[in-house]
Amino acid sequence: MTRPRVWSAQDAEDWLLGLEQLGMRFGLHRMRRLTAALGDPQERFRAVHVVGTNGKSSTTRMTAAILARHGLRTGAYLSPHLVSFTERILLGGADIGDDVFAEACARVKAQADALDDDAEADDRVTQFEALTAAAFLALAEEGVDVAVVEAGLGGRLDATNVLTAEVVVLTNVALDHTRLLGSTVREIAGEKLAVVDAGATLVVGSGLDPDAEALAHDTAERLGATLVHAPADAGVPLLAQGAFQRRNFATARAAAEALIGPLDETAVREAAAATLVPGRFQVVAEHPTVLLDGAHNADGIAALAASLPEWLAGRRLVAVVSVLDDKDAATMLASLLPLCDDVVVTSNANPRAVPAEGLASLAGRATHVEDDPGRAVALAKELAGEDGVVLATGSIYLIADLLRPPGRRGATF
Repeated sequence: MTRPRVWSAQDAEDWLLGLEQLGMRFGLHRMRRLTAALGDPQERFRAVHVVGTNGKSSTTRMTAAILARHGLRTGAYLSPHLVSFTERILLGGADIGDDVFAEACARVKAQADALDDDAEADDRVTQFEALTAAAFLALAEEGVDVAVVEAGLGGRLDATNVLTAEVVVLTNVALDHTRLLGSTVREIAGEKLAVVDAGATLVVGSGLDPDAEALAHDTAERLGATLVHAPADAGVPLLAQGAFQRRNFATARAAAEALIGPLDETAVREAAAATLVPGRFQVVAEHPTVLLDGAHNADGIAALAASLPEWLAGRRLVAVVSVLDDKDAATMLASLLPLCDDVVVTSNANPRAVPAEGLASLAGRATHVEDDPGRAVALAKELAGEDGVVLATGSIYLIADLLRPPGRRGATF
């Protein structure tokens, strides 16, 4: 009898990319059916669920790193990725192995196909649901003690909300994805805080918007949850650069402590000294310095801009900017451009990217236009000079384009 061919990681990536055409569909019924068919792997580990507008990926990585330094077998689930889907699932701080990833995806595909056979054409398992199920399955099969899980979008109807999490982290709330989550901070906060279960611990980041803070208090009171306010700074040196990362690490420390109790200071410092966040204030070259930061909305760009003056130390700054069409590009540019000596506007591979010419008109100043991201960075390096700084920002998809090997496809959703 011929044995079936074992899936490779490339097979799994190709399958997930093929699901892009289904787009994003909110609702938990597909995810609940899928995880039930897989034996509810998300019930086989403790969980920290991270929601918020910005800082989720950093806080997720940092929380997982702190927990791992305390002897727990720790996993994490993140989104989006930069080059490979395997980046979204971490085991012990490293990207999941290709074989584990491929096996989990193959098992999810078998169950998703069976469910899709009985589903309407517009109610098939989506890419994010399939990947989330594969992450939960892989983490369970690898025997993690705890998984730190970043929500994809919102919370209430996000595929990750099949979890029952002991600790929920709300990093912050700002106006983003308003077409889907609501037009006010309170409405958006409500979507995110809907993941809190009765009796859980809710950790909120420093400087939370007052409307979100009030709702967090009401939510905790209604559900009998413990509300914890993280400080603005954990007071330890970080490998991750950018002032905003100090707030993220402080939130991560509070989340880890909420889960396991008092922390070992040496372990916390070791985690802080060893944790980098790809695509967030990431230096990838020198002479000139090339800095990548995936800040993708007005609040994220404001936090980035606040971190730049001290770090630049008077060096010439040339920004390479691309923004998606559902973002407040004008406000983003208004925060960033006063710090820049020159600007190159570009596009990215996502079909929702604002055309470079459109960004140039919004900038309201003389800018250079280069549609291709790679050529845009090359031009910016010339403009910055050997002692200057090139900053690529405005969209995580721009960062992915710059890091992805030539010819490799990326994900849209």
